Amino acid sequence: MKKLYLDDVRNPKTEGWTIVRNYDEFVKYINENGLPDEISFDHDLGENTKTGYDCAKWFCEYCWGNGLPIPNYNVHSANPVGRDNIIQILKSFERKLND
Repeated sequence: MKKLYLDDVRNPKTEGWTIVRNYDEFVKYINENGLPDEISFDHDLGENTKTGYDCAKWFCEYCWGNGLPIPNYNVHSANPVGRDNIIQILKSFERKLND
């Protein structure tokens, strides 16, 4: 099972995750390895850089362009607005797939 953990600082609390620290690593991992079975998103990935929301947006476009469903995900961000934005774009994409 492939699990992807997006966070600039923290590490996952359980084993078996591949950690990516920023937008570029996130995109590179998926382009090279395909969809993981699960993704855990953080929102804030450092100052003056793309966020977890940017990753989620790119991810939805990637899935749409390749005819793929969104895998299991969770958002572990401490930023409540960022967390809600990531959840909203992923749920919106899932509804679009089901139309």
